[in-house]
Amino acid sequence: MINETLVVGASGRVGRLLARAWGLGGVAPTLQHRGAGLASGLPQMAWQPLTEALPPPAQRFQAMIVLAGAVRGDLALNVQLTEACCAAAVQAGIGQVLLASSSAVYGVNGGAPCREDTPTHPVNDYGRAKLEAEAVADRWRARGLAITALRIGNVAGADALLGGMQSGTPTRIDRFADGGSPVRSYIGPVTLADVLAKLLGQVLPPVLNIGAPNPVAMADLAQAAGADWHYQPAPTTAYQRITLDCAKLAQHYRFSENQSDAATMVAEWHATRG
Repeated sequence: MINETLVVGASGRVGRLLARAWGLGGVAPTLQHRGAGLASGLPQMAWQPLTEALPPPAQRFQAMIVLAGAVRGDLALNVQLTEACCAAAVQAGIGQVLLASSSAVYGVNGGAPCREDTPTHPVNDYGRAKLEAEAVADRWRARGLAITALRIGNVAGADALLGGMQSGTPTRIDRFADGGSPVRSYIGPVTLADVLAKLLGQVLPPVLNIGAPNPVAMADLAQAAGADWHYQPAPTTAYQRITLDCAKLAQHYRFSENQSDAATMVAEWHATRG
């Protein structure tokens, strides 16, 4: 079904990693762009979601993956793009939509793993914007659209740690009282591409956490990446564990044992970074 899927927002950091992963896997979803085209061998389609209707060939798509959104700047785009994509999907008769939300909608949850039914208490504007976008999805779901908000954790290579590494600049990682580093829910881009492909065509819940089964220490990721890094004392405002409970995802996707390993995630990042 992935070959009959339109991916909106493929030019972003996560989208570029996923496009390369799908290409490596020999599958070919259609990548939406806004006119400039993308450096990818996958099928492409020019479309401005906020100002244009989907072109007539859109009727061939069975599903839509919405990665488009704003991380900073005009965060209202998250709501606007969700609204536009849902309306376009319904108009084109697209039967399923996977909406990229974020684990940021939960906040910190006192260090306990966040489940899909954990109350949402976002602590920043980005998390609040993603929660507002999920509310848009809820309204379209009530009208009959099969849409699932994917609360995605950190994607290796599109995150602040690996994606923010700069040659010649040591990476600093917080060290907490127990001597450990921050622990987060991560997923490698190749694994994420496969997860998304496998979720298509399944009956899914309204929201679904997306991450590898086991959280990973950020120091382990930096070590696996061969980074020049060192510890710094964690500020009192820092949280050591912000993680997802991905048991529900395991009902829809079978992970291999090594997909939670820092080394595997770094290898997936290197394979897709271009």
